[in-house]
Amino acid sequence: MTTDFDLILTGAGHAHLGVLRLWAGGRRPQGRVALVSPDPYAWYSGMLPGLLAGRYALEECRIPLQPRCVAAGIDWVPAQVIAMDAETRTLRLAGSASLRGRWLSLNPGARLPALEQTGVAVEVLPVKPFADFIARWQQWQRRPAPLAILGGGAAGVELALAMARQVPALSLFCATHLLAGHPPALRGRALRHLQAAGVQIHENCPVERIRGDALEVAGRPVWRGARLVLASGVSPLPWLAASGLSVDARGFVAVSATLQSLSHPQILAAGDCASLPGTPHSGVYAVRQGPVLAANLAHVLGGEALDSYRPQARALALLADGRGGALLSWAGLTAEGVLCGRWKDFLDRRFMRLHGAAGRT
Repeated sequence: MTTDFDLILTGAGHAHLGVLRLWAGGRRPQGRVALVSPDPYAWYSGMLPGLLAGRYALEECRIPLQPRCVAAGIDWVPAQVIAMDAETRTLRLAGSASLRGRWLSLNPGARLPALEQTGVAVEVLPVKPFADFIARWQQWQRRPAPLAILGGGAAGVELALAMARQVPALSLFCATHLLAGHPPALRGRALRHLQAAGVQIHENCPVERIRGDALEVAGRPVWRGARLVLASGVSPLPWLAASGLSVDARGFVAVSATLQSLSHPQILAAGDCASLPGTPHSGVYAVRQGPVLAANLAHVLGGEALDSYRPQARALALLADGRGGALLSWAGLTAEGVLCGRWKDFLDRRFMRLHGAAGRT
């Protein structure tokens, strides 16, 4: 059975949260619209390290989707998309149902790259999807054990600082330098915090596979243990890469400045699933895409000209230090401390309030 809609929003990423917020404020276009997402919550990644460190409650870090959809005047379809036909704009859901849209908007995020693994001695836990990650981390904490984290970007650093004092030993593996792409001064600050927390840092150590209980680099074991967290970049979702859409060399959906697919202009995409020059895979950029996406979805349903998204030249980086402070980077300048942590907390809580998240009771 296939159900038809004028517009289907696929995924509850930061850009689509922005669309729901603006539509709830009275900008919803005409037509039958649905949001498809299997999780009843949208999780805010910026507060995940604080949650792991015990600074936030669970309900402060997630946004309930059903009331947001009701406020925006759209249907919520709690289902997992397993395939898409770009030509017919049809989504196949887990089970037997299908949805077809006159227009589609894609913001389902991405997945973590998988490692080749021989044996089951190491339990591998990707940081996404967040609900699964948090549930398993809570189980791990009943019996703490040495832990490795794969990924030397901002996510890996924040996770290491949040977890280091909760496990007997923690090792952080980076394929290149720690925080590559950020100012060297920020890397220096992060190194000092990680070392103070007792984290063993392995830079320029591109882990290739898991064999037995060992992580291997160039066929040589570099760490042994039973628990590994994946926080190493993003890979495209398989069903998007196989949909018939035009994709970039890595498999992400190629879009124009209007966020339309280069091959199928009745499909728009934003956030981690999309590929646009000058736009990193980062929540900061996805949030900024939200207002342009909301306007353009209204424009396409009304037959109007579309706006262009222009990525900002620079973005603020605020990395939680695991103890209430934060490391800051902006336009080559860096800072750290409790005041930076309070600023990060203010920005994070403001984001959640704007999108209807519950606060601590």
